[in-house]
Amino acid sequence: MNGAPWQLQIVKRSLKKKEKLDLIRKYVRVAPEDVLLDLGCAQGILSYFLREKGGFWVSTDLDFTNLRSSKALLRKNFVQMGEEALPFLNGSFNQVVCLDYLEHVDNDDLTLREISRVLKAGGKLVLITPHSGNFFILQKIRPAVGLKLEFYGHKREGYGLPELAAKLRSAGLRLEGHKTYSRFFTEFLELILNAAYVKRLSKKPQAKLRDGHIRPSTADEFTAQTGAFKLYKLVYPLIWLISRLDRLLFFQRGYAIMVWARKG
Repeated sequence: MNGAPWQLQIVKRSLKKKEKLDLIRKYVRVAPEDVLLDLGCAQGILSYFLREKGGFWVSTDLDFTNLRSSKALLRKNFVQMGEEALPFLNGSFNQVVCLDYLEHVDNDDLTLREISRVLKAGGKLVLITPHSGNFFILQKIRPAVGLKLEFYGHKREGYGLPELAAKLRSAGLRLEGHKTYSRFFTEFLELILNAAYVKRLSKKPQAKLRDGHIRPSTADEFTAQTGAFKLYKLVYPLIWLISRLDRLLFFQRGYAIMVWARKG
């Protein structure tokens, strides 16, 4: 993937994104005639693989910076939105895919109601968000090493499944299934990498991006870290090998959760 767009270079060596991508390939099903909303596309990293599935995609985000980065990769079909309401008519989409977005908005209940509104009857929502609970110890450690929610652009730590199911139900969406991922070792390694980027590499731009500053957000930011990324590529095989210890923790719930729900 040498010479590939910078977003694809990142996903190739991101432990958590690779797990997420595996789930997307397995659980996001698209018919050729489907009209789909990619809600919160960020820099287009995962949107690229969603569009490979076919259908007609519209990608949205709150930040113009994100949309500009996405456009360089995805080329077309972008809409900048506000946080209060989605700029689409009722029943516009067969499916909404909302990846790592709900935890970034102030009014998550309104966002879910808006998702329900723009879905067709029987339409499907695929949602990924951080998974929280009393025994997720790394969520307690992050603030202690300086990784406050604001660095991730998060308004809340995440959601437990019962809370998420209740919020979906209130919005007129019926939970059909779920899957957790990113167990302890993957999450711990991601924490270390995020802390290194925030404390040593990021220039901490003044602009507030809804998805924070734990990774490069533009091509220029990625280019500025070329040396660090080359070093990371050298040690990545070892990092990946350590993350495979998660297989020993098959009994543990992951630190992130995918749910799929249906309208009606």
